Amino acid sequence: MIDESGEVRELTAADIKTFKRGSAALPASLRAKTGVRGPQKAPTKIPLSLRLSPQVVEAFRASGEGWQTRIDVVLADWLKTHSPDELAV
Repeated sequence: MIDESGEVRELTAADIKTFKRGSAALPASLRAKTGVRGPQKAPTKIPLSLRLSPQVVEAFRASGEGWQTRIDVVLADWLKTHSPDELAV
């Protein structure tokens, strides 16, 4: 795919017809790894269902992408100076 002067040339329709799908072009050792996540880099969080007031959810959602993580950060920060036992519900 290099022209006479040694430069990379523009692809033609004939060039594209010779291409293989990515999965077919990869060696079997790499094909087995595609779409598989590696090990966790940090401890995983615990998935759970949680009911929050509409005001809290709306405020955090309005802050954009990553709002659930920000709720986790706020709660972790609160735990540095408080105990859940302090709350009367």
